[in-house]
Amino acid sequence: MGDWIISSEALLALLKIIAIDIILSGDNAIVIAMATRRLPEKQRNRAIVFGTAGAVILRVLFAAVIVFLLQIPFVHFFGGLLLLWIAYKVLINEEEEASIQAADRLWKAIWTIIIADAVMSLDNVVAIAGASGGHIGMIAFGVAISIPIMIFGSKAIVLAMEKYKWIPYVGSGILAWTAGEMLLKDEQMRKWIAFPQGSQSFVFLIVVTAVVLLAGYVKNKKIDNRKIA
Repeated sequence: MGDWIISSEALLALLKIIAIDIILSGDNAIVIAMATRRLPEKQRNRAIVFGTAGAVILRVLFAAVIVFLLQIPFVHFFGGLLLLWIAYKVLINEEEEASIQAADRLWKAIWTIIIADAVMSLDNVVAIAGASGGHIGMIAFGVAISIPIMIFGSKAIVLAMEKYKWIPYVGSGILAWTAGEMLLKDEQMRKWIAFPQGSQSFVFLIVVTAVVLLAGYVKNKKIDNRKIA
């Protein structure tokens, strides 16, 4: 009977992990929605399930080795650059070539979800690892509880995107802003470059986000003009 008794400290740690995951699942739901919005509904559901599963597994693994990961030089910097590219690519309305099979588009969406979530989760799992006291089983259980939020949240965002064409730009902007924050956090780059501080960092984030959105808007306009022509 004693094996089933959960201490108040363990319960509190579990509640902290669940709360952190719920709070941090918003960005991840946006990634999933942006990556799957151009897939047929049946493939979209498969991409969401497999992409989310892969992302969750990586997040648990990250939490187990987060101290080592965050000591790697430039991990935040290159992660931020990668996320900027993802924020741009998921915004573009370019259709896949007819010769590309549906399965290829499906796996491309799954891969995008996993990579983007992995990049964005570097900082997130620090909070989770800290709240768990390093207990991997508790981390896994807490993350598993957040899965429905990521799945159903992304489906709701996709439906909104289909109705309101400006929402993808909001999603891409959030990803670009997050990427800018990662660039500013890289300790190794701070030693080499005088990154903006205080209000200047806020201006930097606005500029980075605006550049990505403007580049995506211009590209989409060119694609639309080609379709009309």
